[in-house]
Amino acid sequence: MTGDTAVIIPAANEADRIAATVKAAAALPGVDLVVVVDDGSRDQTGRVARAAGARVVRHSRNRGKAAAMETGAEAVRLLDEDAAHHLLFLDADLGETAGAAAPLIEPVRAGQADMTIAVFATRVKLGGHGLVVRLSREGIRRATGLELTQPLNGQRCLTRAAFEAARPLAHGFGVETALTIDLVRKGYRVTEVEVDMAHRATGTDWRAQLHRAIQLRDVTRALAIRDPLVTQNLHKLRPKR
Repeated sequence: MTGDTAVIIPAANEADRIAATVKAAAALPGVDLVVVVDDGSRDQTGRVARAAGARVVRHSRNRGKAAAMETGAEAVRLLDEDAAHHLLFLDADLGETAGAAAPLIEPVRAGQADMTIAVFATRVKLGGHGLVVRLSREGIRRATGLELTQPLNGQRCLTRAAFEAARPLAHGFGVETALTIDLVRKGYRVTEVEVDMAHRATGTDWRAQLHRAIQLRDVTRALAIRDPLVTQNLHKLRPKR
C-alpha cells in the first residue's frame, strides 16, 4: 500500500515504552512516517525513539500535549511531498498495542470520516477519572449533540484539512474535547471506532491526582470558551457519595 498516513506521538519521559510504540506504529498499513515529539523529556525518550526508527523533534522544555501535537503536525507538513498525509495521533505508552490502530485509519482513508476517535475494547476503571470524562462527554453533547463513549481518548486519525480547521488547538489536556466540538460545529464528520489497544493505567498516588486536576482544569477551560453553561453546572457532574 502506498504510504498516506503519518503517525505523531507526543512523548514526555517515555523511554521505557516509546521504542515498542514506534515499531508497532511504523508497521501499520499505509504508514510511511512516524514522528515523535519529545516534549522536554528528562530521560532518553528522544534517543530511544530515533533508534527505533522515528523522526524526532524536541521541545527544550515541556510545553504540553496540544503544543506537541501542533509541532508534530508541522513536522509532517514539512515532509509532505505530493499529497498531505492523514494524521494519526497515538500516545507514547501504547507499546505493542499501537499495532491495533489500523481501524482508526481506514474510515479516514476511505473518505467515510474526517476524524476517528478510539474506543478501547478493554476498559480499565481509573480512580478519580470519571469526573473529567463526564464533564467532557456532557460538554460535547451540549455543544454538538454528539454522544461519545470515550471523549478524552487521544488516539485519533484526522485528515490534514480537519486538523487545520481545528487550529489553534486548545491548551494542554483540553485538546481532545475542544478538537471534537470545533470540528463537529464546522461540519466535519467525527466517529468512534473500537480498537484493541491499551495504555498504562493511571494510578491513585499524588502524581496521578495532580494529573487529573490539571486535566480537569484544561477541559473546563476549553469548555468555558465554547459553552459557559456547562462549567456553571460542574457540581452536578461530581460523583455522589
